[in-house]
Amino acid sequence: MDNKTKIAVFVSGGGTNLQALIDAEKSGIIKSGKIEIVISDKADAYALERAKNNGIKTAVVIKEKGRQKEFEDELSKILKDNGIQMIILAGFMCILSADFTSQWPERIINIHPSLIPSFCGKGCYGLHVHEKALEYGVKVTGATVHFVNEIPDGGKIISQKAVYIEDGDTPEILQKRVMEQAEWILLPAAAEKVAGEIAEKGESYGHL
Repeated sequence: MDNKTKIAVFVSGGGTNLQALIDAEKSGIIKSGKIEIVISDKADAYALERAKNNGIKTAVVIKEKGRQKEFEDELSKILKDNGIQMIILAGFMCILSADFTSQWPERIINIHPSLIPSFCGKGCYGLHVHEKALEYGVKVTGATVHFVNEIPDGGKIISQKAVYIEDGDTPEILQKRVMEQAEWILLPAAAEKVAGEIAEKGESYGHL
């Protein structure tokens, strides 16, 4: 496909979900989109190394306290310069403003390690989510891919996958199982779905 959707992946950490996306693009699961650039808000994020090891362009944009607009302006410039049409948040720990997200209607997707609306929203990220699930005593958790709007974890759900909690689980064990059984499967599939729709509909998609 010549008219592949140009994708930017935003990261903050190790990049395991980024790796799942890279592997999915190589294997043909993601065939309607191409990862053009990986952008991190942390200069030491290992995800940047994963990108470089796979020949993907990288950029670092540090968010300084009280400078949300400047942070997002710089992100927007990089996205425009690279012709980006879609953004995937893969372990990105910064909340994006309504001003930013409204410019990308149904073009930003995020993976969250729970079955939204459980264990989500402000302060619920990473290992904290699994700690809360175990503290609450739920028997089933999972992951959700959703569109991003101005409300943390509040956008329309694209897909979900359930994962059973087992006796003896720690937050770390549960995190690994949710990644392997849900996140690394859901995110590439959702990325292909949205990238395919953008490639098909072009500028009319999402009223951008």
